[in-house]
Amino acid sequence: MLYWSTANRFLRMLYPAWHWQIPTPEKKIYLSFDDGPHPEITPWVLDQLKNYNAKASFFCIGKNVKIWPAVYERILREGHIVGNHTMNHRNGWKSSDEEYFADIGEAAKYIDSKLFRPPYGRLTRFQGKLLKEAGYEMIMWAVLSGDFDAKKSAAQCWDMVRENVDKGSIIVFHDSEKAWDRLNVVLPQTLEWFSTRGYIFEAINMNILKANNRK
Repeated sequence: MLYWSTANRFLRMLYPAWHWQIPTPEKKIYLSFDDGPHPEITPWVLDQLKNYNAKASFFCIGKNVKIWPAVYERILREGHIVGNHTMNHRNGWKSSDEEYFADIGEAAKYIDSKLFRPPYGRLTRFQGKLLKEAGYEMIMWAVLSGDFDAKKSAAQCWDMVRENVDKGSIIVFHDSEKAWDRLNVVLPQTLEWFSTRGYIFEAINMNILKANNRK
């Protein structure tokens, strides 16, 4: 699969209303996790975050929330933020607009959030425009860890994070089985490395985004 590990300048210019990072002079990092909740991996992620008093944003698939509502409730109970990642991990490029919006609407029955991240990072300009008009904020990324990519080693994913993350970076991990072999190594490394260098980990919320929109 072809994907951008870091958001390039062209994409940021093409879609300036989408959030690629959170500008800040402070040492803040915005961890995010896609495709959960998972009954075993997500609780492990939450335990790791708790060890560092870290907050994160979880972009959940509606069908997974429906199956494992208790894990979803734990995410919220522990002070993290959730976002809509469609009901069935739908690719906007390969869906009709009607199918795509119906899938997002179905997920919204289980996920109370106006934060949205398109699966695969793929949606059309028109889809993004209508979602924005409906009050959604598009959350993309500055750094994609690559933990979902079975062709990458944990060491390669860690290098991607360590070499590219800076103040305000939105980082994508995945609390899913396909990412586990790399996530279970890279997430603890990320938390330890950046914590010891004075960084804190915050969740993305609407107040932060409103301030970002004014800049």
